[in-house]
Amino acid sequence: MDWLTLANEVVNGKELNEEEALSILNSDDDELLNLLQGAFTIRKHYYGKKVKLNMIINTKSGLCPENCGYCSQSSISTAPIEKYRMMDRESILAGAERAYNLKVGTYCIVASGRGPSEKELDTVVSAVKDIKEHYGLKVCACLGLLKPNQASRLKEAGVDRYNHNINTSKEHHESITTSHTYNNRVETIEAVKSSGISPCSGVIIGMRETKKDVVNMAYSLKVLDADSIPVNFLHAIDGTPLEGTDDLDPRYCLKVLALFRFINPTKEIRISGGREVNLRSLQPLGLYAANSIFVGDYLTTKGQESTSDHEMLKDLGFEVEFDFEENEALTV
Repeated sequence: MDWLTLANEVVNGKELNEEEALSILNSDDDELLNLLQGAFTIRKHYYGKKVKLNMIINTKSGLCPENCGYCSQSSISTAPIEKYRMMDRESILAGAERAYNLKVGTYCIVASGRGPSEKELDTVVSAVKDIKEHYGLKVCACLGLLKPNQASRLKEAGVDRYNHNINTSKEHHESITTSHTYNNRVETIEAVKSSGISPCSGVIIGMRETKKDVVNMAYSLKVLDADSIPVNFLHAIDGTPLEGTDDLDPRYCLKVLALFRFINPTKEIRISGGREVNLRSLQPLGLYAANSIFVGDYLTTKGQESTSDHEMLKDLGFEVEFDFEENEALTV
C-alpha cells in the first residue's frame, strides 16, 4: 500500500473502506515508518506540529457499582487502590492551579461511579465556575452516564468538553461489562452534544478484541462525531478480570494510532492511558499520528514525569498548543 498517496486522498476527502482500514492494522512492521509518514501528512494538514496537553484529576476513586473488566475501581475489582468520596471544591481548584502552572490546556475532572449524584454535580458545577474565573482553563468533565438536564447544568457552568468513552466495539461490549449497555454510553454522548458541550469519546485497545473490533471502534466514533478521541492502551491491573492480559506491542499501538488518524482525520487524537507501558521507547513516534497527550498521572496508575513529556515534545520539534485564556492565575 502506498500510504502517502492514501493520506493525500484522505486530506482531499476520501473515506477509507473496511479493507483499507484493516490493511493498516495488518501492515508489515517494515512499512511502519511509511505508514506514520502518511498519518503525519494528515495530522500536519489539520494541526501542524502543535500538541495539546491534558491533565486528569481523579476527584472520586473506587466505590463504583459497575463491573467493567478493565477497571480497578469497579465493584468486581480486588485491586488495592485508594478509595475516597468526592473531593471538595478547594481540592479541585488546587488541581486546576497545578494544571495552569504546567501550561496544560484542558483540565479533566473525573469521578468514578455510574453517574453523578446531585450533590456531586453541585460540587463540580461550583468548582468549574471558579476555575473559569481564576484560570481560564478549558474544562473536561468525566462523571459517567449523564442525564440531559445534568448535561445542561454542566454547560451553563462552563464545561467545554465531556468525556464518555465507548471503550470497545458494540459487538465486544458485553465481554467487558454487563452492568450497562453500549447504547447507554451512546445516549450520554448524544445528550452531551445536544447540550452544546463538545463530545469526547475514545477507546481502550488490548482488551482481547479483534482487529475488526478496532476498526469498528474508529468508524463508530466517526459516526458519533466525537471532537476528541482518547486512545488508551490497556494497562492490565492485578485484581481485575483482565489481569495478566498482554496482547500489545509498541508497533501495533502505532498502527492503531495511524488507523484512527486515517479514519478520523480532522479530530483530536489523544494518546492516553497505558502509553508508557505499551508504546515504551516508541512514544515519540505516536505523535506523528496523534496531536494530544495526557501529562501526569492517570486515575489509579502512574504516568511519567511531566518534565519528560515536555522534553519529548521539544526533542520532536513540536509546539505545545496553549488553548486557554492568557489571564493571570489568581490566589484562591
